[in-house]
Amino acid sequence: MATTIVSSPSVRDLRRRWKPIKERLSGQRDNHPTLIRFHRACSWLARVEQMGDEIEYDLALILQWVAFNALYGQWDESLGEPLRDRECWRVFADRVLDLDSEDRIRQILLEHKRLVLSLLEDEYLSKFFWEDPGQERAGKARSKKYKAQSWFVEGSWKLIVEQILERIYLMRCQLSHGAATFGGTLNRTSLRRCSTMMDRLLPTMMLVFIDHGGDEDWGIMCYPPMKTQTFNRLRKPR
Repeated sequence: MATTIVSSPSVRDLRRRWKPIKERLSGQRDNHPTLIRFHRACSWLARVEQMGDEIEYDLALILQWVAFNALYGQWDESLGEPLRDRECWRVFADRVLDLDSEDRIRQILLEHKRLVLSLLEDEYLSKFFWEDPGQERAGKARSKKYKAQSWFVEGSWKLIVEQILERIYLMRCQLSHGAATFGGTLNRTSLRRCSTMMDRLLPTMMLVFIDHGGDEDWGIMCYPPMKTQTFNRLRKPR
């Protein structure tokens, strides 16, 4: 089967495509959470675009994941804090794939199969490797590439996306928790692969979100925007 080449839309393209949905949802309620999710995601991706050709991959990946987090984040009302990341992004990714009737994500995975396989064979992006770093674990981690070949044949797209995001998330955690040096040389290849994959995958997921997710319930948003008068009203004793 021939693979259709799919180019990643710019933030401007995404916002233009989103505009009719934005106008419709704005008429339904103020501060519609779906609108805020999308607006927040675009704001972070726009900053990545501003880097142009001089991409600082450390910053780019953090910004890309924050954009992704804006879409998938869920609030735990019982604890009064966000739900755990892994649980949220897995559910979100599965839902987007279910909504993807045009198979855009499948096309992106096929188009960038070499990049996908390079992520899956990179031992430094493997949670399994870091549990007990060494040559034996490194070899087993790299063998994931061969399993992934069968996933492509079987059309296990959800599994492929989950495995990709697991590795990108590991790199994101290293950066955001200070477990890597800014601009350091040791993780350049892994970092570049992660950011490049996010550059391809996230805008594609956002296209699906635009075309099929406007009327979906995406759960309770974390930290909704509050105007001063709203905040004062909430603080006013009863």
